Amino acid sequence: MSPSELRASLSLASIFGLRLFGMFIILPVFALYAQGRPGWSLTLVGVALGAYGITQAILQLPFGWISDRRGRKPVMYFGLTLFAMGSFVCASSDLPLVVIAGRILQGAGAISAVAIATAADLTRDSQRTKAMAIIGSTIGVVFAVSFIAAPFLQSAVGVRGIFAMTGGLAVAAILVVRFIVPDAPIREHARKVSLGAVFRDRELVRLNIGIFALHAVLMAMFVVVPIGLVKAGLPAGRHWWIYLGAVGAGFVLMLPGVVGPWAHRERRVFIAAIAAVAVALALLTFELDSLAGIVTALVIFFTGFNVLEAKLPALVSRAAPREAVGSATGIYSSVQFLGTFVGGAAGGAVAQHVGFTAVLAGCLVLTLVWLAAAWGMGDYRPVARAPRD
Repeated sequence: MSPSELRASLSLASIFGLRLFGMFIILPVFALYAQGRPGWSLTLVGVALGAYGITQAILQLPFGWISDRRGRKPVMYFGLTLFAMGSFVCASSDLPLVVIAGRILQGAGAISAVAIATAADLTRDSQRTKAMAIIGSTIGVVFAVSFIAAPFLQSAVGVRGIFAMTGGLAVAAILVVRFIVPDAPIREHARKVSLGAVFRDRELVRLNIGIFALHAVLMAMFVVVPIGLVKAGLPAGRHWWIYLGAVGAGFVLMLPGVVGPWAHRERRVFIAAIAAVAVALALLTFELDSLAGIVTALVIFFTGFNVLEAKLPALVSRAAPREAVGSATGIYSSVQFLGTFVGGAAGGAVAQHVGFTAVLAGCLVLTLVWLAAAWGMGDYRPVARAPRD
């Protein structure tokens, strides 16, 4: 990679990291924080966790479409400002309606698609996969760090303090966009690509199914897992070492498939990672009352999750029509956050009214549907192409 490509890749990865750290860090602590507080129920916990995803799902596509025509940076400034405002709203109160409103406003900062499109603008075709791998790997690292740090930060500053810190990180991301991220060109010829053709592209449909399933499963799982650990005999204050071991082991185990000797076997590694998520969910379904079973399942889950989280952005960039990257990544990101909302809301409702086993069984079924859809995936070779109807 050239120095400018490396600068673009690292700065954009840092923006993802600063935003997603705040999103991920709330997952292992929020259900326990809300449990027993006035006005809260498991259903409202799920809605609060997933509310971020509904505005993300609605706004990713229009933000990506606008950035194709008006430029990337103005859209990123606007989105990060909304995200910061929502974080400070969440920090202002522990009342359910206020927190949910803040999460909705956080989600309005829907810039993931714009950031991915910016990376595509600022890198050559031959280097784009490396750029997306840097971004995807950063997401995986941030996920790991956030789960390890969450219990300590909750103890030090509380959940409201975590939300306030998230707002501060969003302000830092605005400064990164202003002073470090290179300017991306406006691609006028993106107007020539039909949005309908992008929606119908077979390979993008497969990837969109995948990102929906992955984030729906993630959110639904973490309505259940923290409470499951407590019921298995582990106090909430000691959950950090479970996340440290499981996430750390999963990160190490994913390296051969992302940057190691198996990285070039794109389809095999991708399918194996989905299968690993399915195995982890099956184990959790039957071993949720066993501490050893939960730990084993989490290691397997994080191995597959980290591979998929690192590869999916790169695969979308390579599979997307080059003439409308903002629109294509907008659809992808909208579907991703729709999965976040559906997983959180449905997971909380099912957990409260049917039970934890039903949540995990539903996640397993969704993952198997994804596995079937992904089975015929292509090689995603980095060449320019027109959309395929």
